[in-house]
Amino acid sequence: MTTSSRQGPPVTGESVPEPPPLAAVADLTGRIAQNVQRIIVGKPEVVRLALVTLLAEGHLLVEDVPGVGKTSLAKALARSLDCSVSRVQFTPDLLPGDITGMSVYNRQTGEFEFRPGPVFANVVIADEINRASPKTQSALLECMAEHQVTVDGGTYGLASPFMVVATQNPVEMDGTYPLPEAQRDRFTARISVGYPDPAAELAMIDEHAGADPLDTLRPVADARTVRSVIEAVRRIRVGQEVRQYCVDLVGATRRQPELRLGASPRATLHLVRAARAQAALAGRGYVVPDDVQAIAVPVIAHRLTVAPEAGATRVTAADVVRGLLSRIPVRAPSRA
Repeated sequence: MTTSSRQGPPVTGESVPEPPPLAAVADLTGRIAQNVQRIIVGKPEVVRLALVTLLAEGHLLVEDVPGVGKTSLAKALARSLDCSVSRVQFTPDLLPGDITGMSVYNRQTGEFEFRPGPVFANVVIADEINRASPKTQSALLECMAEHQVTVDGGTYGLASPFMVVATQNPVEMDGTYPLPEAQRDRFTARISVGYPDPAAELAMIDEHAGADPLDTLRPVADARTVRSVIEAVRRIRVGQEVRQYCVDLVGATRRQPELRLGASPRATLHLVRAARAQAALAGRGYVVPDDVQAIAVPVIAHRLTVAPEAGATRVTAADVVRGLLSRIPVRAPSRA
């Protein structure tokens, strides 16, 4: 099942506006965060990571138990941006063409015409992504990595910005298909919303019991503004010592006995991009090691596969990343 708003034809060649000053970037992201926190009460860290993923031109995997606000987070982020949004409810009978679009025969012209699917939007909400078959899940691989779709030999560019926000329930396994490593590696970050504390849950009752606050949520930025902010994030400086630190962290995951599979080079690229976005939220034009440490666990952990022996002792991938953060130092820049 798919729903969409302001969905149009494939978008290519969109102009990139002049990036704003970093102070304006921090102000805009602060307003988006405030908007989203009207829906996701008492979870500023979750909202921060969602914004980091957006500014890093990445995709977000929200993994948690039912009822904690996974879909609400995705919807609140999407509605805070005045851009095209589509939602796909993943089910076992969903087909790849239901996501990417398909060629349809036009009797009047005698030719096949491409009908774009819900992936042709700025924000695509993939609800319960692990309920679709691996064949359907793989339809998102090219979209997420290359921001394009290839159907019947034709290639169609996607809108900019483009972000997939996927949700999944890690507890209920009946009728689900676990995301393969290649699919997980496309997601820049994985987050868990978690249960609210008692005060936040009480506030949620007061604000949500009478009406759905999503209905009153208004956008605070449009697609053009987001493109300009992303361009500003791209220009944030990453020093040699920080780049080396990212390489050391990701490389160390490939040598850990607790892990059967370490992180890929794509993880290094996503770590640097997310660190830039983290610096932008602070209004800084350069990345410091603290930025890397702040986003390392959500960016790296979901790409790792824990060895069976370590899993038996309840060691998690997040535990391994935290251990590496405590052990791996930041190298001093070399003086040539």
